[in-house]
Amino acid sequence: MGVGMHSEISEAKSVRGRTVLRTGSGSFWLIASLLALLMFAASAPSPLYPTYAAQWHLSAITVTAVFAVYAVTLLAALLILGALSDHIGRRPVIVGALVAEALAMVLFLGAHGLTALYVARGVQGLATGAATSALSAALLELQPPSRAATASLVNSCAPSFGLALGAMVTSVLVQYGPNPTRLIYWIMLATTVIGLAAVARMPEPGHRSPGAVASLRPTVSVPVSSRRAFLAALPCLIATWSLGGLYLSLGPALAGQLAGSANHLWGGLLIFLLMATGAAAPVAGRGLAASTAMTAGCLTLIGGLAVTALAIGQLWVWLLLVGSAIAGVGFGLSFMGAFRTVTASASPADRAALIASVYTASYLAFSIPAVVAGVLTTHVGLRSTSLGYAGAVALLAGASVAGSAVVHRGRHSLPTPDVPPCPCSVPAAHAS
Repeated sequence: MGVGMHSEISEAKSVRGRTVLRTGSGSFWLIASLLALLMFAASAPSPLYPTYAAQWHLSAITVTAVFAVYAVTLLAALLILGALSDHIGRRPVIVGALVAEALAMVLFLGAHGLTALYVARGVQGLATGAATSALSAALLELQPPSRAATASLVNSCAPSFGLALGAMVTSVLVQYGPNPTRLIYWIMLATTVIGLAAVARMPEPGHRSPGAVASLRPTVSVPVSSRRAFLAALPCLIATWSLGGLYLSLGPALAGQLAGSANHLWGGLLIFLLMATGAAAPVAGRGLAASTAMTAGCLTLIGGLAVTALAIGQLWVWLLLVGSAIAGVGFGLSFMGAFRTVTASASPADRAALIASVYTASYLAFSIPAVVAGVLTTHVGLRSTSLGYAGAVALLAGASVAGSAVVHRGRHSLPTPDVPPCPCSVPAAHAS
């Protein structure tokens, strides 16, 4: 998944006293398109995993390891490079990230074995992690003055819809287009080069400040005032992101097995439903209090997982799609609630480092459980592993409901932002 994030994060990362430059709506929508494009590219390889596995005789653990490389390198880039654009400018960071993204597409195009796939996915993770913070901050600086919430809306929705469309479009091209393991990467390479040329001509939207080298030091901590809220939300963070990791790594293989079909559309549709509903739900529920959103989201997630487990047990692929859509709603709402619960407990001075902790936990959950699932799949099979995985995620969601009740008992609801965080967008988490 995963992956770019929100006004709260970008504001926590902004340099004190920065004024906002307006360079026209064209630059704003260019940046918005690039944010969606990077997430589109991030999910594009997922429908191809069964094809790679068949061609190169890859095991399930190998497939999940390829996915995990992306998540781990993204997290590393996010923590190390996330604040760099505050000091050297948005445009240089975005240009560098797009060059790396183009390189990743070239590596995918030339991949003829597992090593090349690891390298390509790792470079792509670095590119995405480096770009998302700069893109999110640039959106805030370029948003139309008459539409104060536009940047937050785009930051919230574009990444998840990019992930959803990337999986769906790739599955269609793999199933019906020529040269299935190459076509999508040619398209992404061309699109990335066009975006790179456009950004090179775009005025710099932000201001630079000293301290570029110092900004490379990750700042990850949980202040004392936030520890209770963080511990209560941690099961929710692990549940949501580990579910996303499973879908983006083994989801297409599971959908194909239940459908009894090699048609790649099943896998693309499965990911699309989870990510699209995960993006829409926070927007629809943005007026909910943090505790309400986390509780409702976790309960919805449990319901979706129950439907999904029934589908796996009965080999009903249509019910798997229904369960995925329900789980996606829970995925979006619960992460929104967990994020607000944690960040509302911190002072502005502690917020950036706390957000880094949230995303460190989230991206570790995004990768490590998926690899564990890959190991288990080689021993007990994909269906049994998926059932156990669904049960573990449901237990974590239930623990989060209980934890939320403890943390928020007797507390008044805090104001909520106009647009909630999107679970798949990942801006940086450094302090300025």
